[in-house]
Amino acid sequence: MNAKLPRTRLVLGMTAGLATVALATGLGAAQAQDRKPQPPAAQAVVQTGVLGIDAATRAAQAALDAGEKEGQRVTVAVLDRSGDVRVLLKGDGAGPQTEESAKRKAFTAVSFGQPTSALAKNAQGDGPTIRDIPGTLFLAGGVPVAANGAPIAGIGVGGAPSGDLDERFATAGLRAIGELR
Repeated sequence: MNAKLPRTRLVLGMTAGLATVALATGLGAAQAQDRKPQPPAAQAVVQTGVLGIDAATRAAQAALDAGEKEGQRVTVAVLDRSGDVRVLLKGDGAGPQTEESAKRKAFTAVSFGQPTSALAKNAQGDGPTIRDIPGTLFLAGGVPVAANGAPIAGIGVGGAPSGDLDERFATAGLRAIGELR
């Protein structure tokens, strides 16, 4: 009988161990079913489009060419979604204020995803308005560049005697890269 005792304990111990493992596995599976599935880390990453340097350069050159064709001395800025300058072309004879104007128009267009001429209406009035946002300029001459419905860049032109002309030149830059909005 003594020989059976260790064997019986061994069998009972193994059975109890297997039962514990089965129970733990079953509870773990049941708990996992109660929880909502967590998305993989890759789904938590947001990807945005970027306007390549070749396209940005083509857009800027086309906008500058459009201005020069009409005898205007302008500066063209192309900014990315973060507001960083991708391309800046200052035409011969363009005034010193045109660079800042072009950058701020491009920044405004990409920030709001609309031409600055459309936004100018919302910047009117007494008291605080969107015109108070630092770095923006609500004069015509900035257009957004969109990909898949989201703004990825802005083209701004400064220096022509009217914002309508600046915007027409910026739109020429947009057409040069095949992005019409």
